[in-house]
Amino acid sequence: MTDLLLTLAVLLMMLAAPTIWIYNRLVADRNQVQAAWSDIDVQLMRRHELVPMLVDTVKAYAAYEKATLAAVTELRSRSEAAEHLPDKAALEAQLEDALHRINVVAEAYPDLKADQNFRQLQSELTTIEDHIQYARRFYNGAVRILNTRIQSFPHLLIAGPLQFRAAEFFAVNEAQEREAVPVELSK
Repeated sequence: MTDLLLTLAVLLMMLAAPTIWIYNRLVADRNQVQAAWSDIDVQLMRRHELVPMLVDTVKAYAAYEKATLAAVTELRSRSEAAEHLPDKAALEAQLEDALHRINVVAEAYPDLKADQNFRQLQSELTTIEDHIQYARRFYNGAVRILNTRIQSFPHLLIAGPLQFRAAEFFAVNEAQEREAVPVELSK
């Protein structure tokens, strides 16, 4: 009887240990995805804080470029209100394009290019854009790892019953990304 109990205990441990290990890996992967999204969110918030300052600086020099400035402001507001990742990603891609248009507008105004505030804001925005790109890549890598584990054996045996769900990639509309940014400067 003791041999049978000992054998059952050993078998139970042999099943429990890998199950616990797999569960802990899935939790760590899910937490990594959440932390990576938080990193993107922080960078987007930094970008959103800079946009009004950049718009105000450009307004002083390019009063008639109101359409570009209004688009940037409106996209910023819509992105902040977006609740779903695909919607937020699409709006952020549009915002990024609009911010590039502001930089093109600056090329038409030598005084604006020389303005210290504009140069500083432009530099900060470039740094933030670089951080956003890095954060997106990191997030998508974390999502890939989580999604692969959830769909792979033996992890799927644990992931399904314990309600682990695939995460969404931070993707932008590829066709939109490939299009040239239309810029119209009227004088």
